[in-house]
Amino acid sequence: MPVEAPFIAHRGEVLPGWADDNHHMNLAYYLVMFDAASDVVFEELQIGQAYRQQADSTCFAAETHLVYEREMNVGDKATILTTIIDVDKKRLHLAHEMFREGETSRACLQEIMFINVNLTSRRSVPWTDEAMRCLSDALAAHSILPRPLKLGRSIQIPR
Repeated sequence: MPVEAPFIAHRGEVLPGWADDNHHMNLAYYLVMFDAASDVVFEELQIGQAYRQQADSTCFAAETHLVYEREMNVGDKATILTTIIDVDKKRLHLAHEMFREGETSRACLQEIMFINVNLTSRRSVPWTDEAMRCLSDALAAHSILPRPLKLGRSIQIPR
């Protein structure tokens, strides 16, 4: 099956309970929306719930970095586009980009590294051969996409 590049991984609305004292979406709820996008991507890449059952493995987040660029407010509708940045025998590196529907300026970038973990041993393990084939095919489709700006940044105060 052809791989969507980039994935339109999630569409959602900023809910009233998600606003903070600044009257915009609290930082925690960006993660909620990005997590929902990850679940969609896992299913699309055949490493979702069926994989969990068959391989006794699943993706654990190992590291994440968020860059907040524009406010999202209650009632705003968000679209999250996901690009596969890289894959190896145990890891999946994704970039999620959140946009307010109808706008081209990005609201937030999440860069996230997942690791394949066996649920019994709680240790990292290689992807199954089938999962690795699917991930490699998807990576090939996404490798032609431009990389999101600000990918790979570190947090620092420039001096």
